[in-house]
Amino acid sequence: MRDNLIEALQEIWSHKMRSFLTMLGVIIGIASIIAIVSTIKGTNDQIMKDLVGKGNNNVSISLYQGDYEYYFDEEQVSGITQTTEEQQEEIRSLDHVEDATFYNFRSYVDSLSAGSQNLSGGKIYGIDEHFLNTCGYVVYKGRAFVEQDYNNNNKVALLDSTAADILFSGENPIGETIEISGEPFIIVGLYQQKTAFEPDIQSLSDYETYYTDSYGTVLIPNVDWAICFRFDEPQNAYVRADETENMSDVGKAAQKVMQQCITATDTELKYTAEDLTEEAKQQQQLSNSTNNLLIWVASIALLVGGIGVMNIMLVSVTERTREIGLKRSLGARRRRILMQFLTESAVLTSLGGALGVVIGIVMAKIISQISGTPVGISVPAILVSVGFSMIIGIVFGLLPSVKAANLNPIDALRRE
Repeated sequence: MRDNLIEALQEIWSHKMRSFLTMLGVIIGIASIIAIVSTIKGTNDQIMKDLVGKGNNNVSISLYQGDYEYYFDEEQVSGITQTTEEQQEEIRSLDHVEDATFYNFRSYVDSLSAGSQNLSGGKIYGIDEHFLNTCGYVVYKGRAFVEQDYNNNNKVALLDSTAADILFSGENPIGETIEISGEPFIIVGLYQQKTAFEPDIQSLSDYETYYTDSYGTVLIPNVDWAICFRFDEPQNAYVRADETENMSDVGKAAQKVMQQCITATDTELKYTAEDLTEEAKQQQQLSNSTNNLLIWVASIALLVGGIGVMNIMLVSVTERTREIGLKRSLGARRRRILMQFLTESAVLTSLGGALGVVIGIVMAKIISQISGTPVGISVPAILVSVGFSMIIGIVFGLLPSVKAANLNPIDALRRE
């Protein structure tokens, strides 16, 4: 095998230009496939990163009425209870759950102000002690809520930077007072995402998905919720999974526990886990179905390259007829001649495959720079491409190799 490999490399080197032109079809085919697969992987990774939990593997479990999320108003909700401490601990102890938080929520709150400044269109959350950790938030100025705030029903609040800018015009809000439904709350801290998240915004829908909190958000302890909104309302939940792949299972399991809070049998109310992984997979499938067509087109170049290899190897057999006859007359078996030409064909296409991989990676980087499309280099795709190129060499080199092995030594020596 070693002798065949050395002889194959020598033959390729002695006909450098012809060998390169023979490999060209394989190079183009492999390069195109690598570039396309890298773009597909990068796009799919970006889709998963953007959609699934904004990087923190959170699953949102919300109360729905029919097919639409339930928005609380000034009326008390009947037929549903709040989650008990036992149910909350049951959810936190589920497999693959790192943490969970249970919160109250209102959006587009008009009764939230600081002096003459109003946070019209803002959001307010009534949160428990697990909210900041579960959702990946950190208090960067002031302090977070402490145990005494919950035990004593302290009317304190946290603001995000948007709410702070709107209500206090860039001034330090710590220690200042805001009013929520006429009740005074003291600002004790400002919070933000622990890790910066930069989604790939390509459409209006993406913008609406990732920038829904542009009006500002206020957090208060959940024990103060009834002070502002009159009733102890049912909670929604965020559950953080340990891995992205486990989000769907975690959401379904937590949803089942929270569904126990629905006491009425004649209601449309239900808890629903937002399955972002499924949505991400659907978008990935749409992306893959388009790009798979491009892979088939690129594969045609590989087919053409394989035919080119077969033609050149047939020419090589014709040129080396006397050499083959001499080897056969000196005792070389048919298997030895067959393996010699098969090895040469496989080496030729493998070199083309390796060059194609390098060019494909470069092409993917260039496409990324020009179009802004993310790329992800797939190691399995590289290994499969090189292996496939070798198989092409063996398949398309088989006919010339068999022809060389079956030459009659006497006729071969007589060939001019």
